[in-house]
Amino acid sequence: MKNILFAASECVPFVKTGGLADVVGALPKSLDKSKYDVRVILPDYTCIPQKFRSRFTYFGHCYMDLGELGNFYVGIMTCEYEGIRYYYIDNEHFFHGEKLYSDILWDIQKFSFFSKAVLSVLPVIGFRPDIIHCHDWQTALIPVFLHEMFQDNPFFRGIRTVMTIHNLKFQGVWDIKTMRRFTGLPGHVFVLGRMEFHKDANMLKGGLVYADRITTVSDSYAQEIKMPYYGEGLDGLLNAKADSLSGILNGIDYDLYNPATDSLLAANYDETSFEEGKKACKLALQRELGMPEDPDVMMLAMITRLTDQKGLDLVEWVLERLLTSRVQLVIIGTGDPRYENLFRHYEWTRKGQVSANILFNEARAHRLYAAADAMLMPSRFEPCGLTQLISLRYGTVPIVRETGGLRDTVQPYNWYEQSGTGFSFANYNADEMLQTIFYAEQVFYDNPEAWKSMVKRGMTTDFSWNASAKKYEALYDSLG
Repeated sequence: MKNILFAASECVPFVKTGGLADVVGALPKSLDKSKYDVRVILPDYTCIPQKFRSRFTYFGHCYMDLGELGNFYVGIMTCEYEGIRYYYIDNEHFFHGEKLYSDILWDIQKFSFFSKAVLSVLPVIGFRPDIIHCHDWQTALIPVFLHEMFQDNPFFRGIRTVMTIHNLKFQGVWDIKTMRRFTGLPGHVFVLGRMEFHKDANMLKGGLVYADRITTVSDSYAQEIKMPYYGEGLDGLLNAKADSLSGILNGIDYDLYNPATDSLLAANYDETSFEEGKKACKLALQRELGMPEDPDVMMLAMITRLTDQKGLDLVEWVLERLLTSRVQLVIIGTGDPRYENLFRHYEWTRKGQVSANILFNEARAHRLYAAADAMLMPSRFEPCGLTQLISLRYGTVPIVRETGGLRDTVQPYNWYEQSGTGFSFANYNADEMLQTIFYAEQVFYDNPEAWKSMVKRGMTTDFSWNASAKKYEALYDSLG
């Protein structure tokens, strides 16, 4: 039996800002319980909803020094949820407030505390992991602390670490003097081959240097981040560590995302009944959003953070031309005020054709996955992407840019072979994107049988966690 500890800053269903939380919530449940004792450790944010907090019980506590910041109380709360044991690092000074993340300097201090606390509580909880699986920059100091500060204690010797990059863009960078003050790490850690990064200190780089294995969330992204365009300044290091870097595609939770049982939908359906089911869902959503109720119009969806990374600048460039076609556009998301206001403006001036939902509402997102005909994802880069996987599951055809996980999961439609599960375009170019959307519309309106076949192929493709979990198990086993 191998002991695995997942360390992360967020996890479904307790707290979520993005796909990281979905992965940390779903992957531990998918691993073979007879071979792995998998537990998860998270910050005990005060914003975790009361319905979950009421399950927590106090486990114990310890005290821990943190650089020049002094001694801190480290409380440990715990609960069991859906067969997985969770631990929560409790310190209200660091984890109070309504949001998980705030300004970067405070976040660096907070996650320096969390990373060291994860290691400090292990003897208290009596769980010695064979492998600590760290997720993104917020936990990247765990491998650093482990090697630099905990090796004198026999309890910690031989613990291996896996570092998963969910999005390389976010790295936790600040000046070396401040980082030394926050962490107490010795000076030799802050040199070029370790945490130094353009004369600053980089938390993610530290994790990548010290970890035994590095994974990221799709094969294509694992290759892309070794190039300067996608490498965010770390491409040299990732090339140097290419032997220990691999891509393992994310899955989605097939119990949570299941149109046949989803209680949030106006009608349930599967791959044999999607025509009537999606039509009923579309009419119900049009009614909910105050749009003209038309089961035959093509509904194009975007469920996304409204940022440049997601290709919103391309959408802005072609929106006027896109809306000359027979399409209803429904957006759910928040982000850059420029794009929030862009979509609000179009909702105002194109009432009935555009619905801008500048919020994140999980229930409405489920209803849009079911109601929409196509999902637009023109990302500049996309490590894995979960939206296209959920779309395929709900019979909504993805229109994507060929990058990262989008390229790995969406097979482009081929008219001659009648194959494919979606539409894709190669270059980061607004006109190319628009032509691809128009081509999708043409197939939707002029060749409904081909469209239905594509929907069915997408719905029957397996992107559950089963296959990916096996790859993680092989990775854990390779670490001895």
